Amino acid sequence: MRVLGVDPGLTRCGVGVVEGVAGRPLTMLGVGVVRTPADADIGMRLVGIEQGMEEWIDRYSPELVAVERVFSQHNVRTVMGTAQASAVAMLCASRRGIPVALHTPSEVKAAVTGSGRADKAQVGTMVTRLLRLAEPPRPADAADALALAICHIWRAPAQNRLQQAVAAQNRLQEAAARHASAVKGRTR
Repeated sequence: MRVLGVDPGLTRCGVGVVEGVAGRPLTMLGVGVVRTPADADIGMRLVGIEQGMEEWIDRYSPELVAVERVFSQHNVRTVMGTAQASAVAMLCASRRGIPVALHTPSEVKAAVTGSGRADKAQVGTMVTRLLRLAEPPRPADAADALALAICHIWRAPAQNRLQQAVAAQNRLQEAAARHASAVKGRTR
């Protein structure tokens, strides 16, 4: 599985591509940051992020894009910019028919470090070890993007099994409801 991880941000949008399957060594294919100038118009910044995302998707042809789920912060301005950058990444993937998965920061930290409360340095250290890199990717947004991709690759098999189980349960409930309705119709 080839996953493009996206750590959304208006000034620095971390991107990283990881390939592999759960239970096997993973390979980093690319890592970087899509940057936009803080003093530019918001519309132009979003266009810049879109262009950067399109370039990464063209270059690496990911099978899935994993984006950090935006959560409420104290600074509304920061969360708005993060949400806007996140939406651009999801739009670029969806426009091409590439599935998108959202992961919370604590989910990513727990998957990569074993603790949902890990700090950025711990995440960077574990990403470096897991991908067998000479040094942690810089800036931290780039390491976070790789962590998102790793998290998805590791969690996807379990999530797929859970989704299949829920779908099977729904089918059983629907069949039971149809049966009950048919029985009720015959007894009238």
